[in-house]
Amino acid sequence: MSEPKPPTPTTPTAGDTYKGWLFKWTNYIKGYQRRWFVLSNGLLSYYRSQAEMGHTCRGTINLATANIAVEDSCNFVVSNGGAQTYHLKASSEVERQRWITALELAKAKAVRMQDESDDSGDEFCVVAPVSGQGAGSHNSEIQSTLRTLSSKVEDLTTCNDLIVKHGSALQRSLSELEALRVGAEMGEKIRQVTERATLFRITSNAMINACRDFLSIAQMHSKRWQKALQTERDQRIRLEETLEQLAKQHNHLERAFRGATVLPPSLSNPNLSIKSGVSGKGDASDEDDDNEFFDAMEDPTGFITVPADPKYHRRSGSNVSGISSEMGTDDTSFDELSLASNSESLPPLELEPVRQRRTRIPDKPNYYLNLWSIMKNCIGKELSKIPMPVNFNEPLSMLQRLSEDLEYYELLDKAAKCHNSLEQMCYVAAFTVSSYSTTVHRTGKPFNPLLGETFELDRIRESGYRSLCEQVSHHPPAAAHHAFSEKGWTLRQEITLASKFRGKYLSIMPLGSIQCIFDKSNNQYSWKKVTTTVHNIIVGKLWIDQSGEIDVVNHKTGDRCHLKFAPYSYFSRDVPRKVTGVVTDKDGKAHYVLSGTWDEKMEFSRIMQSSKGENGTEGKQRTVYQTLKPKEIWRKNPLPDGAENMYYFSSLALTLNEPEEGVAPTDSRRRPDQRLMEEGRWDEANAEKQRLEEKQRSTRREREKDAVKAAATPEEADAHEAGTTASEVSDESAHPENYQALWFEKINDSASGETLHVYKGGYWEAKEQGGWEMCPDIF
Repeated sequence: MSEPKPPTPTTPTAGDTYKGWLFKWTNYIKGYQRRWFVLSNGLLSYYRSQAEMGHTCRGTINLATANIAVEDSCNFVVSNGGAQTYHLKASSEVERQRWITALELAKAKAVRMQDESDDSGDEFCVVAPVSGQGAGSHNSEIQSTLRTLSSKVEDLTTCNDLIVKHGSALQRSLSELEALRVGAEMGEKIRQVTERATLFRITSNAMINACRDFLSIAQMHSKRWQKALQTERDQRIRLEETLEQLAKQHNHLERAFRGATVLPPSLSNPNLSIKSGVSGKGDASDEDDDNEFFDAMEDPTGFITVPADPKYHRRSGSNVSGISSEMGTDDTSFDELSLASNSESLPPLELEPVRQRRTRIPDKPNYYLNLWSIMKNCIGKELSKIPMPVNFNEPLSMLQRLSEDLEYYELLDKAAKCHNSLEQMCYVAAFTVSSYSTTVHRTGKPFNPLLGETFELDRIRESGYRSLCEQVSHHPPAAAHHAFSEKGWTLRQEITLASKFRGKYLSIMPLGSIQCIFDKSNNQYSWKKVTTTVHNIIVGKLWIDQSGEIDVVNHKTGDRCHLKFAPYSYFSRDVPRKVTGVVTDKDGKAHYVLSGTWDEKMEFSRIMQSSKGENGTEGKQRTVYQTLKPKEIWRKNPLPDGAENMYYFSSLALTLNEPEEGVAPTDSRRRPDQRLMEEGRWDEANAEKQRLEEKQRSTRREREKDAVKAAATPEEADAHEAGTTASEVSDESAHPENYQALWFEKINDSASGETLHVYKGGYWEAKEQGGWEMCPDIF
């Protein structure tokens, strides 16, 4: 079904409904985007597509108060004074002129109607025109009422002027009367005063009667107008509720349709059911052509998936689309394929008592704090340099949040048992996505670690792994993380956070690399994190979104998995918080498709055949993958009971700050402000947080002094000692940070070509011996 062409009258009239495609500039994606515009009843509205006209309007400008300006041959601007501004571009100069003419005519009509109805303040209430005699009688009744009220106002104005005039005259007569002596003139003056008093009383009575008439008419019609206004409000509320319900039902039906069982297809079948919601040459409309596998961003590399031919389910030992027989071609789950191929027997279990971890922390207190009073002076600044009270925090440090990435360590355990690198890549990619599942409700900011702060997570008995984090730099803040498992994998990462507060939202951009190395195959994987955005910072309920792209690379084999995190949109036809990915080999041939959501689950499908499909939106060609039935590879663990009162912590997060014996003096569990916050003593925690930050600044100044002295000659050192002021020393940008990490060292990784801090050893040995003498006093 082709899109209807916009009307192109030579000279549009003021009563026309004018529609058509225009390109609109948007700051979110930095460019012009094609949008469907509708001009009707003095309102200019736009939609993402024609299909949205029935349920979702993206924006509306009332032309009665708008300014229309031409920029060049194809561009023009429509603005209503600053609150809304549309920068638009037509396909040609002729088309632009048609739009300008239609907009000017519609604006003139809107201004005229606004003046006639004297209702310029209600620019959002649009009453449908009434046809026939009803419209004429309705308008005449309104005009008659307005004329009556206007005449009464004029009467009130006249009476007011007369009251002022006669009142002044009466006052003068009374003054003259007081000055007269008793005699012949007394009677004349009394008569004048009596006449003027009578005139004043008559005028006052007329004023009172006019006011009474005006109030009577106003009250009578006010009740009717209030009733009509309330009716319009109720209808608007019901309409909004209906639209919201329809949007939810539409989303539910879309998800149900995608998950429904379909008949065995082929690419030539016109009734082909496509998992991503994009239909072939069937009976669906072109509205679905925009619904690519990756989301509404219309990525040119988008793809769609279809169930593979049943023959691939029966064949074994074949080599279809470059997939070797050792990977299997039946519809067997990942666990069966990987674990069955690993004939090694598991080591005997050690019957040692496992420590019982806590399952609750004190409930979060309900403290009120004016966020805007703190954040209004911080717009555009680096978040790590903004002094924040603990009211915005959660009782965990950034080091502990990094350790939470290991909540789904089982994925790496399974990956370590894989004999095939492409299967292993799927597990690593699922582990990459799983690390974001704990953030969906976690709107609290973790504590910024102090320089030299550490955090250990020893789960060698329960889960077979140990983890260590250390804050290796303060400006910029950087944390190094190392974890190793008895199951044959090592995870290491160094993360530096760059964050900006933009007024309405907060963007957190993790910089740095994450690496995973498997001992048995010597495969080394690396990837980076996506951007985290916290919305509704000032007004509304806070919510978290993850968006961006990740490339997971196997540096040994050249395999690659490209993951895309689609930005969340309430009215999107796609699944919220969607993640999609394709696993390819070193030659770029696709072998697996991954799909799911970062807050719930991930599935994988093996690709049996691929081909170029029809052109999608705006002529972009998409790849069609025939896949086996999808299998679940990861699912989020349910939150513990009462998590909403415990900062939405997962079961693992509840145990991270639990006190433990034998940890280093620099461990985050020993941090006093964090402990006070967890116990609900926020005022004391704020005071302790300020003390620790000041102590860290003092330590930094001393370290910079020592660094300058060590690098200078004795004469230069004496001059510096005598001439350096406290403000110069405290300037954090004046000197590079002279700090050597205690448990990590910086190396150049030859496989990935990156420079990062890696664990140099010694921590767990020091813990066994209790030798913490080298640890700095940071708390």
